[in-house]
Amino acid sequence: MEMTPRQRWLALLDRQPVDRIPSDYQATGEVTQRLLRDLGCASEDAMWRKLHIDKRKYVESRWRLPHHPDDSQADLWGVRYQRMDYGSGAYDEPAYCPLAAAETVAEVDAHRWPDPDDFDYDVIARTLDEDDGYWPIHSCCYEPFLLYGYLRGLERSFEDLVLRPELADAILGHIFAFYYEHQRRCFEAGGGRIHLTWVAEDLGSQTGPLMSLAMYRRFLLPKQARMADLARSYGIHVMYHTDGAARLFLPDLIERVGIEVLNPVQWRCPGMEREGLVADFGDHIIFHGSIDNQHTLPFGRVDDVVAEVRESIEIYRPARWICNPCHNIQPNTPTANIVAMYETIHEFGRL
Repeated sequence: MEMTPRQRWLALLDRQPVDRIPSDYQATGEVTQRLLRDLGCASEDAMWRKLHIDKRKYVESRWRLPHHPDDSQADLWGVRYQRMDYGSGAYDEPAYCPLAAAETVAEVDAHRWPDPDDFDYDVIARTLDEDDGYWPIHSCCYEPFLLYGYLRGLERSFEDLVLRPELADAILGHIFAFYYEHQRRCFEAGGGRIHLTWVAEDLGSQTGPLMSLAMYRRFLLPKQARMADLARSYGIHVMYHTDGAARLFLPDLIERVGIEVLNPVQWRCPGMEREGLVADFGDHIIFHGSIDNQHTLPFGRVDDVVAEVRESIEIYRPARWICNPCHNIQPNTPTANIVAMYETIHEFGRL
């Protein structure tokens, strides 16, 4: 009998047999709109079904305020953004970092931090009351140190870890305190119907780690472990997102944070070769991603995409894998290549 996406995900997480390798979807908004048009689909739900995608369905709280209380142009953290078009995609980039000039913990504490009371959590229960049981349910996504860079400025945020650790402790303390309480309320509102959540931070660049293992253990690991423990206390499975060359951190993420799924596996980065990851960590985690969206998907031919998916099927055969691009599919990716990825995993991913 054909499994539903929810059944497929939950069976894989529970180390039970599945009928085929699941797939997932990550893309920019421009790509999604183009696919809807090119495939003649009236909704994202219809598109996922047409491409046999085992998409996670997100349920989130709703921020009640129209903007930051102290700045009509800023988000809930006080950050202002500017839309930047890079040709291959447009992104909102930080244009104003509200803590850029902070020099003391007192200044950090005086910042207007978001309040968990300013969110509507009942929307989660209402959404889940209408759920048809077909898709796996995912709630909450955050990257505290990425946000730290938005608040402080990228260069200054890394300097703080070395030169101003007391500021790093204060800023990260506020960020994690908010997210812990916010997620607790989201999970509570889910009433046992949420299956997955992110514990996330970009720890790798294209060529190596973004910080030392000692710095990760000092500033992030204990807080991430606490967030993961919170999720598990509600019976929620923990996915971890980190771009780039992040192999250095995987033992801690597996043994001390307790992650179950690693995303997005950029296998062209040093140390992230698929064969090595399977050999060293394949007994412990599910790999989620791996289809290259920097080379193969945007610039390869359909045959190249088919070959990479089939190669990944064989490499991951001793482990557990969810086929997914290794980051958001970008607007310069041909529709034919995207369709080829999903048709190939559906055709050749039977187990």
